[in-house]
Amino acid sequence: MDPTTLRTICLSFPGAFEDFPFGPEMSVFKVRSHISGGARHEAKLFALSTMDPADFFVNLKCEPSLAVQLRAAHAAITGAWHMNKTHWNGVRLDGSLPDDMVRDMVEDSYDLVVATLSRKQQEQLGWARLGRGVE
Repeated sequence: MDPTTLRTICLSFPGAFEDFPFGPEMSVFKVRSHISGGARHEAKLFALSTMDPADFFVNLKCEPSLAVQLRAAHAAITGAWHMNKTHWNGVRLDGSLPDDMVRDMVEDSYDLVVATLSRKQQEQLGWARLGRGVE
């Protein structure tokens, strides 16, 4: 996986955008829903990455018991640096993990964050339909 692919994946989700609150060297991917009338809810972080091919990693939210399993099974996955290690994994993107696995972890992180939003916000993002197939 390369930085362009990671950026494309992160920005493919409804309401996702890239922000740089820590400076231009650190990409922070957040999700935000819009309220009718133009007001906005506060954005929530679902991925954070250096986007530097020489030191390429991404921090992703993860269900705690799965986080432990992933860390035990993959040397490239550890507790996320400067984050709550119970809920966040640091994933080194050095080619040792399949791209599909990384894509799934990014999607899981997004889903975990959107699941904390109100039902109205989830509906605005169209999230209620994700992963459920055609209704």
